[in-house]
Amino acid sequence: MFPAAKSTRVSHEYQADGPALTLRENGPALLVPAAWGVAAGAVLGAVSLHALFVAHVVMSALLVAFVVASWRDMATGVLRAWKLTVLAGTPVTLAGVLGFLARDGVAFAAALPTDALLAVAFYGWMLLPAPAFVYTGLRDATAPRSTVHHVAAACSVAGAAVAALAGSGAGTVAGIALVGLGQTAGILAATALY
Repeated sequence: MFPAAKSTRVSHEYQADGPALTLRENGPALLVPAAWGVAAGAVLGAVSLHALFVAHVVMSALLVAFVVASWRDMATGVLRAWKLTVLAGTPVTLAGVLGFLARDGVAFAAALPTDALLAVAFYGWMLLPAPAFVYTGLRDATAPRSTVHHVAAACSVAGAAVAALAGSGAGTVAGIALVGLGQTAGILAATALY
């Protein structure tokens, strides 16, 4: 269907190597389930809101560092779609940081809409990866992996809907679990492309 579909490497623009590349290749497969686990823990009360705030600050820094370090590697193909996802996700994550600052009454953020900012961060990261998963699935010629990418996109959207319609913490956690499982499977399948 696509000219690059038979390629095992999704970008030939710039070839990097070494430990930094290994971390950039495999880091998302560790960070995605960790991030959704922390979010579920916060809903259940097992993780403090301050810890969730710190996670947003750290994640914002990691996202910027990841894009800067990977800019040339992610110039074409599927990797470009993921670069755009991370670029869009950076202000989404920063919206969460501002939401927590507003919640805590920090002077410069106190007038900001706390709930709206936190919702942007929460639902943004549920939904932002979905188009990139679909695109990755369309570009990946390997049937089992391409199916996983499409399922990851479906889980992202379905999990966001479950969380949005949930009338309880348990329902919200169910939505988070659906998103987390789908996105983790999708990221693991995507790392197999690199």
